[in-house]
Amino acid sequence: MNQNPLLIRLGSLLFIVFTSLTLFAQRSKTPVEEETQIKALKFKQVVLVPHNLQVGGTTLGGLSGIDYNPDKDEYYFICDDRSNINPVRFYTAKIKWAGDSISAVNFTDATILKRPNGDTFPGYYKNARMAVDPESMRYNRQTRQFVWASEGDNAKDRSGNVVNQVDPAIYMADSTGMTKDSLEMPQLVRMAMRSDVPRENGVFEATAFSKDFKKLFVSVEEPLVQDGPQVDTYPQDTYLRFFRFDMTTKQNDAQWAYMPDPIPYIASPPNGYKVNGVSEIAYLGNNNFLVVERSFVTGRGFGAKIFLANSRYASSVFGINSLVTEPPFSTMTKKLLFDTKDLAPQYIDNIEGITVGPKLSNGHYSLLLVTDNNFTSEERTQIFLLEIIPN
Repeated sequence: MNQNPLLIRLGSLLFIVFTSLTLFAQRSKTPVEEETQIKALKFKQVVLVPHNLQVGGTTLGGLSGIDYNPDKDEYYFICDDRSNINPVRFYTAKIKWAGDSISAVNFTDATILKRPNGDTFPGYYKNARMAVDPESMRYNRQTRQFVWASEGDNAKDRSGNVVNQVDPAIYMADSTGMTKDSLEMPQLVRMAMRSDVPRENGVFEATAFSKDFKKLFVSVEEPLVQDGPQVDTYPQDTYLRFFRFDMTTKQNDAQWAYMPDPIPYIASPPNGYKVNGVSEIAYLGNNNFLVVERSFVTGRGFGAKIFLANSRYASSVFGINSLVTEPPFSTMTKKLLFDTKDLAPQYIDNIEGITVGPKLSNGHYSLLLVTDNNFTSEERTQIFLLEIIPN
């Protein structure tokens, strides 16, 4: 049967229009729709770890990261002691549950992290050029190695003169703590290779593995000098970089920009110390991250917000030297899930670690946070238990 050419053309046109609208709708899927895996985070409990607890002949404190290993149902805590109290180390712990609550946290072992030749890392005050600053650690379930980040050093004297520079680093260690390998650091974060070096105590603070353990995501704590000013109490265009490393090539292969929130309060006195930055991240899959922004304000103390962030629509900043001169077209999206101010009057210390834990009885995942007490009696080592509420 002969078909009307006009109807054929009209049908083809309608097909093209429909297909185009469908593709447009798919491409126009908003970041908010990408970020709907988690509805909220619900506070359940806080556990206090005794001050100066002795574990394996070491003093426990300065816990700057936590990671859960479901294969052994145990937890690993990196310690940020720079071999000044005891050698650089991490702790292993078992958590006992009573229903959906933590009944006990038992620290079972301290593992000393060692250099490739088997020596311990020297204390900062004994050999600053060889010292490390551990801040985050993740367990690689595929290789059964521990991957940990050192923030490096860019110390200055009172006159502003640089007295020590050590590049940040990411090491791989076996179960005995022996260093087996390391990742290649991009020039952006190398202390001695730039005039605009990274800010002291503001580099690699947060790490997270992809689900297949083939990629490692790393965030700086504060903006690199060339990426904007330090965070202040008012909104401004300043950016933190998220780095992605390939665990096979050991090289950085992607970067995105993330905009931190302003510092939540004015310091008292007004010229008092204040800071806000990313202290840890956790990767959830599908480009979704949990991001901890930890703040400290003189006169107010510590606080933290946890955001659900997504990198899918963030433009690449890989190869861009300065995000001030070349701002990103789009940054990682973020949605606030949890703010510790809502827990008042609950005391909040220095939250530096986050990990997704085992499932609760209702099928929801647990989320555990740990605080760094900086080895002072004025601060506390706390373990927070939250519940991840899905949509």
